Amino acid sequence: MPAPAAVLDACVLYPTPLRDLLLWLALSGVYRPRWTEAIHTEWMESLLKDRPDLARDRLERTKDLMNQAVPDCLVVGFEGLIAGLSLPDPEDRHVLAATIHGGAELIVTYNLADFPSSALVVVFRPKKKEIIRWLP
Repeated sequence: MPAPAAVLDACVLYPTPLRDLLLWLALSGVYRPRWTEAIHTEWMESLLKDRPDLARDRLERTKDLMNQAVPDCLVVGFEGLIAGLSLPDPEDRHVLAATIHGGAELIVTYNLADFPSSALVVVFRPKKKEIIRWLP
């Protein structure tokens, strides 16, 4: 049985230690991560906003290395689903669309308010040091 596929929300790719852990787990065969160019753009823009001392080309290199390290990680062709989806934050519909189109079973996030209980979500709560696998 193949490992479950999970779309990683930008919020879990932004912190380097968490991104490294998630990639290590993926390369260890625990799960199969998925993301989109839009998710990459979101985490990189947020990081550059908070850390203007970082060079964009270094983040682009990180993105490229992530894409090379994980086969079939990029979900493409999901954009047509976005308009038909409804979430509390419309800006997160692309994550759900990528999950559906990419055949992922889970969304990995810690933005619990952004995804209703009808979504399949793994929630990271770093301040509480807990991981919840929330399946409706």
